Amino acid sequence: MANKGNKKRRQFSLEEKMKVVEAVDSGKRKGDVAKEFGITPSTLSTFLKDRAKFEEKVREASVGPQRKRMRNALYDDIDKAVFAWFQEIHAKNILVTGSVIRKKALNLANMLGYDNFQASVGWLNRFRDRHGIALKAVCREDSDRLMNGLGIDKVNEWHAGEIIKLIADYSPDDIFNADETGVFFQLLPQHTLAAKGDHCRGGKKAKQRLTALFCCNASGTEKMRPLIVGRSANPHCLKNVHSLPCDYRANQGAWMTQELFNEWLMQVDARMKRAERRILLLIDNCSAHNMLPRLERIQVGYLPSNCTAVLQPLNLGIIRTMKVLYRSHLLKQILLKLHSSEDQEKVDIRQAIDMIAAAWWSVKQSTVVRCWQKAGIIPLELTDSDTEVAASEPEAASEKLWHSVALATRVPNEINFQDFVTADDDLIISQERIDTEVLQGMEAGENTDEAGSEEEGEASLPQQPKITITEAISSVQKLRQFLSTCVGVPDAVFGQLNGIDEYLMRKVTQTLVDSKITDFLQTK
Repeated sequence: MANKGNKKRRQFSLEEKMKVVEAVDSGKRKGDVAKEFGITPSTLSTFLKDRAKFEEKVREASVGPQRKRMRNALYDDIDKAVFAWFQEIHAKNILVTGSVIRKKALNLANMLGYDNFQASVGWLNRFRDRHGIALKAVCREDSDRLMNGLGIDKVNEWHAGEIIKLIADYSPDDIFNADETGVFFQLLPQHTLAAKGDHCRGGKKAKQRLTALFCCNASGTEKMRPLIVGRSANPHCLKNVHSLPCDYRANQGAWMTQELFNEWLMQVDARMKRAERRILLLIDNCSAHNMLPRLERIQVGYLPSNCTAVLQPLNLGIIRTMKVLYRSHLLKQILLKLHSSEDQEKVDIRQAIDMIAAAWWSVKQSTVVRCWQKAGIIPLELTDSDTEVAASEPEAASEKLWHSVALATRVPNEINFQDFVTADDDLIISQERIDTEVLQGMEAGENTDEAGSEEEGEASLPQQPKITITEAISSVQKLRQFLSTCVGVPDAVFGQLNGIDEYLMRKVTQTLVDSKITDFLQTK
């Protein structure tokens, strides 16, 4: 009896407890589950009673799955602040060591008003155990140093193993890549040098930037509707606007956030469910992508960290082509203003959205396919010379535009069209939190994604008068008249004009029919 009384009590990790609960959920008898895991019926009942706590801890990732006790830290608010900071840093693949965590803990403790807190080695070990953290050396992505021996091995390993498994059950039509890019939408050629290399983490330039999310499939047959994130929730230029060629959202930094990305994901998942499709979505591991919702029709595959510069199709020329086309639209507008001697007005968000969407839809299927081939995800069928010739097509015409505008606007000689296209390549596209924001994010009711005010979001531009449907139809007729005087107009242009004309006539006819019915009912 003495030996039985001294028997050591067994401790179960959170992972083991969840396995027991899942076994019961699978339909097994409780008695059989208790025997399988070597536990008493009373212990099993306790696990089932506490399952909500276990699931919440796993969902919030507030404790490691191997942890056996769920006791809170002595300085709970410091612990939460350090872990929130750690998650942000870890998502960016930045080197994190034990000494770095201890220094950050002391800094945050001081900001929280704790003078006696000591970030000892013991505290660090307990912090690691509480959150299931294994400290490893990870490096920040650097495309200039990527293709060393380690980078090549990592890329080759992914090509030979993981990607083959991921795409095995999907056709190129159902394999997608999504990525974000920043855009200085009001950038003029003469200001290119000042914008080059700017990360734009905030301040005045945040009002001049947008973040755009693009998504396309490997066959180039489907480009999804872009998502544009601005700073102003209700800009003047979008007043009375009910249809846009993209989805528009806003927050204080014009960044992509976890909430916005997850909202977009859920919308895509719902569309795939309605279409009875299942797709594979390849994304990088930026901070906005690291806590995904439950998805039914989308399998998410993460690209290897530090390798997106050579593995992400959108980064291999698709987004660049979109920017070439967008900047070309801007140059054409500037050239027209110069020719008519009109004053140059800043581009507003509405105009930027239209031009970004037009540029995106104008990216050719062949360009998309070549970039997927370059990433090694689908078979390479074209030669390098074919790729180079096709890639230069949109830029050749734009170079001529650039020289005309650069000469007229006195752009310095050291700035070229490539500088203009890539001026916003270094923009931060997902939210980065500094220490004060980490602490603010812990406070109840704090909304870090609050959008800027209407006045802050864009330059003060004159409000455009509302165009009636009669005026719109008249404009189409004027376009027809103008095109009839031109030589060599492609049939596709007349086809597009016919489509617009049919839509407007259908709309006005329906309006007239509805009004006649209303008038008839009122006279009865």
